[in-house]
Amino acid sequence: MDQQAQRSDGEGEPVGKLLLTTSEAARALSISRSKLYELIGQGRLPTVRIDTSRRVPADAIVGFVQQLQRECSTQGRQP
Repeated sequence: MDQQAQRSDGEGEPVGKLLLTTSEAARALSISRSKLYELIGQGRLPTVRIDTSRRVPADAIVGFVQQLQRECSTQGRQP
């Protein structure tokens, strides 16, 4: 069992990653890192910095995908 699955919130519930590296975020969205940095530069995907490390909050990725789905539905297209 990997370490990620072993962590819990103290009540036995597994805790997922809260912050992802840019490589992890790009993989999660199935896009290139270049495209990810483009979205970050456009302000469409927020990030946080911890010292010199840039991280993408997991909830920001979920919010971004939800926004894409809303955009598609308002344009009359299926995602």
